[in-house]
Amino acid sequence: MNFLSTAKISLLKKIDLLLGKVIIKILPPPTLTTTRSSIHSILVIRPGGIGDLLLLAPALNLLKERFPAASITILAERRNAAAIKLIPGISQTLLYDNPRELLKVLRSRYDIVIDSEQWHRLSAIITRFISSGMKIGYDTNERRRLFTHSVAYSHEDYEAISFRNLLSPLGISEAFDPNAPFLSLPDSIKRETEVLLAGLKKPFITLFPGASISERRWGVDKFRKLTIRLADEGIVTVVVGGQQDSSTGDKIIFGTSGVNLAGKTTLAETALIISSSVLLVSGDSGVLHLRVGLGVPTVSIFGPGISKKWAPRGDIHTVLEKKLACSPCTRYGYTPRCSHNVRCLKEISPEEVYGAVIETWRFNSN
Repeated sequence: MNFLSTAKISLLKKIDLLLGKVIIKILPPPTLTTTRSSIHSILVIRPGGIGDLLLLAPALNLLKERFPAASITILAERRNAAAIKLIPGISQTLLYDNPRELLKVLRSRYDIVIDSEQWHRLSAIITRFISSGMKIGYDTNERRRLFTHSVAYSHEDYEAISFRNLLSPLGISEAFDPNAPFLSLPDSIKRETEVLLAGLKKPFITLFPGASISERRWGVDKFRKLTIRLADEGIVTVVVGGQQDSSTGDKIIFGTSGVNLAGKTTLAETALIISSSVLLVSGDSGVLHLRVGLGVPTVSIFGPGISKKWAPRGDIHTVLEKKLACSPCTRYGYTPRCSHNVRCLKEISPEEVYGAVIETWRFNSN
């Protein structure tokens, strides 16, 4: 994430805080006019990062199963829209931060609008202005006034389950299977990525060192020590990530037989690469959820983030965290400035992660 996008997000949050409450008080509550038997068009709003959109996929899959004839439109942001390519059956994708496309949504009518934003108010306000017979969203604050159906939200629930709960007003309450894949790789991506995969020595392990904020990064030095330890055992590592992770990747693999692909692949290509690896080592990130959605093993490193909400579920995954008195400290996407030098991450050693990698690999090889 670059400085401009970070500044834009910060500005939107300030607008949301200053104006959101005032606007919500002015707007009258909506009226329910849609019944479950007359659903033909559904709009799902998902602002935010890639990880949230990926974990929304199981709920979207359930929507398609229950209403196979309905068209499903996703209102996303530029920064997370690429993830929609991994979720088949979406009729249309429009951008929340593109004025022309947002205006198109406001001029359209939908039978159902589902606002999947967890806390901020602007998406709820937009939901209220969209012509629709049913409006569903979380009741986390005064935003609940703008929905025909508000749904409880808990930090104790895995986020994919929280998103599934948004479907309860539609009579959808299927249990979440933590071991079932919920993303799909397009055949076109498989063909385009054959050259990249052909040049990689197998088996290999993928590493994702990035994160949206510094407090969630395990650290270049620790990833490098892990890479060297794995190289000593003849295990090749491949670093994946965005352009901002490219120089970090060079440092991590320097002097080893590792490969740095950070900044050289699209999100879908990255998905294919990590799905072809033995497992992924990552912090609390969208790339972690990408691997989980493909139904393949991970070793994840958690500190400020709530593992109950964001860490992978299922027997094939290993989650490492110290559970200090001060962690986790993140709420609704906000991580406060740490006065303990991010001890919750720093105390997780490369040797500890190495041990988890070997154990997870052996477990999933049996």
